[in-house]
Amino acid sequence: METILMAPQPLHFHAPHKTPAPRPDAGQRVWTVAEVQALLELPFNDLMFQAQTVHRQHFDPNMVELATLLSVKTGGCPEDCGYCPQSVHFDTGVEAGKLMGVDAVREAAERAKAAGATRFCMGAAWRAPKDRDVEAVAELVKAVKATGLEACATLGMLNDGHAETLRDAGLDYYNHNLDSAPDFYGDIITTRDYQDRLDTLARVRNAGVSVCCGGIVGLGESRLQRAGLIAELANLSPYPESVPINHLVKVEGTPLADQPDLDPLEFVRTIAVARITMPLARVRLSAGRQSMGDAVQALCFVAGANSIFYGDKLLTTGNPDVDADGALLQRLGLRTGKPMPKS
Repeated sequence: METILMAPQPLHFHAPHKTPAPRPDAGQRVWTVAEVQALLELPFNDLMFQAQTVHRQHFDPNMVELATLLSVKTGGCPEDCGYCPQSVHFDTGVEAGKLMGVDAVREAAERAKAAGATRFCMGAAWRAPKDRDVEAVAELVKAVKATGLEACATLGMLNDGHAETLRDAGLDYYNHNLDSAPDFYGDIITTRDYQDRLDTLARVRNAGVSVCCGGIVGLGESRLQRAGLIAELANLSPYPESVPINHLVKVEGTPLADQPDLDPLEFVRTIAVARITMPLARVRLSAGRQSMGDAVQALCFVAGANSIFYGDKLLTTGNPDVDADGALLQRLGLRTGKPMPKS
């Protein structure tokens, strides 16, 4: 089989970090933005062939992970992320709520497990949780783990000691997305900078918790900036175990509500390049699946996606329902479980 190799290109992109981003582990390939952009610009058939080849080298190509996401604390977030209906800066009709109790979260986790999920993710709309918040979420983590599910949390920026508290409660993954390329980040968010996100990821890594980290496409970024996002993710040390790729869900009242639609094939290309550059990661179809249609989702699985968020709602936005997902996976001959890398 032909493998497409590309000579390194000059880096045309400069990340405005306060300190250098962590570099890959020894033996991990360093991807320049130009190399990633070259992948994105391959003829579609060539890109899909390369992505499927890499996928088959490292995973069972017909195995898909089901993960469920629950908003355990909704609304009232002081951040101004331009895509987010939970921000206090935008009038979207989402009201601030309190943290859910242990019993309610346990029941939700049990329902998710009964529906076939293997990972249960909890999201809380905080900029940065306080110590007492982290301690309360640790109790939720324990409840989820008691059901036999993997536990993941996304709570915003973590301070020293927070990741260790969550780890000791049994947390398997911490999600903290980069969202975009560094040079586009300030167009979407002004209440924190890129280095804040990298600092939280470092705390998670140092605590020995696995990293779930991806981004959002369709925010108005260029293809070069999509390449910049993938390069940032692929060059983390090491790259994330889980990589959620979100398609912008346009919510009335947010600054991005009228953002033009992204070409669906551009989203598929992004999935394929994530697979090629992060071959051992679980690449997840996350927000935005409701608007994709079955054919685009099928192409994403061919491109190397092997995880989906599963359930009727993602935090505050809709998601394909369980029955529709089950029918699609059956039509595609895909099995559900926990995809394990071959190497």
